[in-house]
Amino acid sequence: MATPIASATALLPVTGRVLMSALFLVSGIGKLAAPAATLATIRAAGLPLPEVSFAAAALVEVLGGLLLIAGYRTRLVALALAGFAVATALTFHTALADPNQMFHFLKNLAVAGGLLQVAAFGAGPVSLDARRGRA
Repeated sequence: MATPIASATALLPVTGRVLMSALFLVSGIGKLAAPAATLATIRAAGLPLPEVSFAAAALVEVLGGLLLIAGYRTRLVALALAGFAVATALTFHTALADPNQMFHFLKNLAVAGGLLQVAAFGAGPVSLDARRGRA
């Protein structure tokens, strides 16, 4: 029988995945809710094919966030989201003299760091990966 501490510890990975996913889900849903504003930001950054970039970003954020919560193919999803967070920091938050942009840049790097931990150590016991024997 599991001790209360062991049971609580088993919930830490899923709690971390949910908390990290919130950032991606809110951002992705925000993009879908305001496509014109998102496209304007993408165009201002000078990215090629803004419509494709918009669709890819929304897909990565929403689908990646949901897969991370579920703990499905978690290591791969965490790596993809970490790469996305770093790419976003380097593309949209490089005006580091602006304290707000510096904050967002560092936030993205911190989230990427947390996701790399998930990629390294897996989804944990409360996940679809664990049910599949791949946690």
